[in-house]
Amino acid sequence: MTHPASLADRLASGLLSFPVTHFDADLRFDEARYREHLSWQAGFDVAGLFAAGGTGEGFSLSPAEVDRVVRVAVDEVGGRVPVVAPATGATVVSAAQARAAEDAGAAGVLLFPPYLTETDQRGLVEHVSAVCRATGLGVIVYSRANAVLTDATVAELADRNPNLIGLKDGIGDIERMTRTYARVGDRLIYIGGLPTAETFALPLLQLGVTTYSSALFNFVPEFALRFYAAVRALDRAAVYRMLADFVLPYLDLRDRARGYAVSIVKAGLTAVGRDGGRVRPPLSDLTEDELARLTDLVRRVA
Repeated sequence: MTHPASLADRLASGLLSFPVTHFDADLRFDEARYREHLSWQAGFDVAGLFAAGGTGEGFSLSPAEVDRVVRVAVDEVGGRVPVVAPATGATVVSAAQARAAEDAGAAGVLLFPPYLTETDQRGLVEHVSAVCRATGLGVIVYSRANAVLTDATVAELADRNPNLIGLKDGIGDIERMTRTYARVGDRLIYIGGLPTAETFALPLLQLGVTTYSSALFNFVPEFALRFYAAVRALDRAAVYRMLADFVLPYLDLRDRARGYAVSIVKAGLTAVGRDGGRVRPPLSDLTEDELARLTDLVRRVA
């Protein structure tokens, strides 16, 4: 089992990504294509891969499928790249998934917000703590949606749970992140988790968010790594040039429909000739015209 501190050091050392989960023509998990994609992704200098996460359509998978996807990922690339498994839904379900991740040989757990309920900070402390107690793996908590954590909550969680190693920020609230880093400091690693994280990478770096999960890495890994290197070097000219040339036009396509933040990544794989396949409902695939526009855009950087 990967020690939580070792996992934190590894994840903080470079770029992270959520591999897409491939489906066949009948929208069943396509293990062969998923393995091929993982192997390709692990061939680049990526610090960690989050299996069955947001871009991986974890919300579209059954619990049994999540377990299978995680096990396949660990088997295919776990010896080369840390595989972080998801935990989501009710507290008991999240705790069970954390235990399953450990049994599968995953390196860590990313805890998503609880499903379809309102929560207060006291409840979130107990929710996250229960999942941390369920496993010896390092746990990263995703602060977003109905589980936005205050600085005081993050500090309490860090004190109570030695295997809590990271906070993934899906909000981008400057004051909240400033308060959190000022209060918790380097006890945790901080991961950018906003959609198309490259857009926010440079300003969030100043708030202690030293890495992020790149959806773009799925289909233009070289570009994603160049962008990350420019961010870490504080090369503002290079960052804004790449934003203007590719990322911002990409966002214009992404913002055409709700849910396209995932759909456009699979379309990006198709655009570079690697067949990302379709998304499951309730998401929708890009139209043929949108895919053609994306293909033209990708040619600028691929």
